[in-house]
Amino acid sequence: MARTAIVADANGADRYIVVSSDGHAGANVGEYRPYLAKRWHDEFDAWAATFAMPYEDLLGDLGARNWDSARRLHDLNTDGIVAEVLFPNTVPPFFPKVSLTTQPPAITAADTERRWAGLQAHNRWLVDFCNQAPGRRAGVAQITLHDIEASVAEIRWAHGAGLRGGVLLPGTPPGTDVPQLFDLCYEPLWQVCEELGMPLNHHTGSASPPMGPSDVDAVVFLLEVSWFAHRALTHLIVGGALERHPGLRLVFTEQGTAWVPEELAKLDFFFDRMSGAGGSQEQVWGRAVVERLSLTPSEYWARQCHVGASFIRPAEVPLRHKVGVDRIMWGSDYPHKESTTPYSREALRLAFAGVPTDETAMLVGGNAAALYGFDLEALAPLAAVHGPLVSEVATPLARADVPIEAYKCPAFAPQSTAAA
Repeated sequence: MARTAIVADANGADRYIVVSSDGHAGANVGEYRPYLAKRWHDEFDAWAATFAMPYEDLLGDLGARNWDSARRLHDLNTDGIVAEVLFPNTVPPFFPKVSLTTQPPAITAADTERRWAGLQAHNRWLVDFCNQAPGRRAGVAQITLHDIEASVAEIRWAHGAGLRGGVLLPGTPPGTDVPQLFDLCYEPLWQVCEELGMPLNHHTGSASPPMGPSDVDAVVFLLEVSWFAHRALTHLIVGGALERHPGLRLVFTEQGTAWVPEELAKLDFFFDRMSGAGGSQEQVWGRAVVERLSLTPSEYWARQCHVGASFIRPAEVPLRHKVGVDRIMWGSDYPHKESTTPYSREALRLAFAGVPTDETAMLVGGNAAALYGFDLEALAPLAAVHGPLVSEVATPLARADVPIEAYKCPAFAPQSTAAA
């Protein structure tokens, strides 16, 4: 019986039950058609006939990793991973690009409606994909901020259909055509996620302004994309969502972990100034807001927030208690170019050698299992065969032993460049 994310194998050796908090999947474009209502089929056929995949890693053999269930299971088993949370990756019907990035605004109301139908098609495909590996996949449902009532209904449907990964919260970049996340118009979303116990996942990418065409644009996007995603924390605290809904769980995925202590310290400082610095400009602007809140930002974090740590670098691991050792969930980011796969075992050694076994078990599987509802006992037989040995992870990995191909993944960044 596995009560923690550790199980004994057939030889009596302990192995970790590894759950990735950050995986990506989606259908090949044509495979979405059966999941669309028939009224959309003609329009889908016309759209698909002219659609050209803009992403190299979604073409040919590489792309198949997103929808080929047997291949995916083989890859993850080999890598020591027995379960994963699934975010989207491929382009949904009627979308110009993947939905994890900022979208060009819809031209017409009909275009907005088509895109919503495309997201719903992905959600229905995802249910079937998760059911191909019972207990091993927690699918994350997509919603739209353009129609809150429809999204609430979709969340209820997703919960009933078994998408245990919860809900993907889109970003609201500056200048977007929807209100910012602190707006009260989103109250029904927070309410239904709390009611149903559906984690609210905010993945890096969609909160950043669109990337321009130049090489400088690309670098600026790379350097700022996570910062824009962090804004959701401030918005949901200041807007009162975490205060009104103490059971709401908010997850920040693929944004690192090192930013958390500094951000919480900054927010706590300003909240203290707004509530107690008599006559200060901070108090003039913020006193009415903080008086509506019963906790400090760091207390809201400790109560309700989690981080999907793709990728946790060795230099971040000593910060784990400041972030919250029960808040961090390791992720592989399969099948992205920057994924730890096929070097996840090496990434775990590099990060967690020297970390107490009970803490490592939480970080690599236990925390994600608790949040997303994975059954550790059901996963134990798989981990007893495929999971990395506790003794293996405890063995330090010398830099000289890191395969050169592994450096594509930020988890292997040298200590001097490991800050998030």
